[in-house]
Amino acid sequence: MSNWKKIKAIAFDVDGVLTDGSLIAYDSHEMVRVFNAKDSFAIRVALMRGYHLAVFTGGETEGVRNRFITCGMAPEDIYMQCRGKIKALDDFCARHGLDRSEVLYIGDDVPDVPVIKAAGIGAVPADAARDALKAADYMCDAPGGKGCLREIIEELLRTQGKWYFEDGDYEKVF
Repeated sequence: MSNWKKIKAIAFDVDGVLTDGSLIAYDSHEMVRVFNAKDSFAIRVALMRGYHLAVFTGGETEGVRNRFITCGMAPEDIYMQCRGKIKALDDFCARHGLDRSEVLYIGDDVPDVPVIKAAGIGAVPADAARDALKAADYMCDAPGGKGCLREIIEELLRTQGKWYFEDGDYEKVF
């Protein structure tokens, strides 16, 4: 648990982490994803407690971007069409004055493995791909799309004594 105390930032993939990996494809080429509201709440709490958050996703849809902006994330911390996730990690760290060891990353598949290994803590949902599971420091009990981001954020904040709510906190989250 020693690395948990050093974490100042959280980065995550979308498909397979915030979603169950399913996509609904319309004739218009739009892709529809379903997000878990508990994950969104945890994003807001982490931001409220001063953590930097980033999204590293291979997808490129305004719906996904808007979801995270609605949660309070900075647009420049939403890395879309991300093929080289290590480059995204290094850019995110440089912009926020972070070392890789201060970032917790959660991803679920082969493109996430380099970041899982490079981050201070590399986490995966319970149903992650085999290579991601082998690379991880922490495996969530929850599968992708079913609150695994909430689980890891809550674990981090509890470990650092920052998962608490006082009168008025709930209004600050939203």
